[in-house]
Amino acid sequence: MARVNFYRLTRDPVERVLPALAERVLANGDRLLVVAAAAMQRQAIDEALWTQTAASFLPHGHAGSADESIEPVLLAGALDGPPANGASHVALADGEWRDAALGFGRTFLLFDNSRIDDARATWRALAARDDVDNHFWKQDDRGRWSEGP
Repeated sequence: MARVNFYRLTRDPVERVLPALAERVLANGDRLLVVAAAAMQRQAIDEALWTQTAASFLPHGHAGSADESIEPVLLAGALDGPPANGASHVALADGEWRDAALGFGRTFLLFDNSRIDDARATWRALAARDDVDNHFWKQDDRGRWSEGP
């Protein structure tokens, strides 16, 4: 069963949230595909993966590069077939739902208030399916995440 985690970004932008998610995915021995259609957003995520914390670097690369198959985190502009790095997790960093995400074991749909109506429609569509397990995560004023309505 595919698991879809909805992350409503009310405090921090995706560039601040995604590195923490990627770190957890990698700590579990899994790989991650990060999808964002806009090149500028991918660049911001790329920079955040390099600099989120002074003592850490999350190994990553870009789809289409020569070494894409060895990258634990792969940044892509589209979700076109299986990822070259064999990722079992996908983060839809631009808040846009893509049905191909259901081919992954876990999907992270990160969205801000500008995409809340789309996220609600996606939640309703996926909740009607028996093969999808939806979870909603919200951030408090301190930046902590909790599961809830």
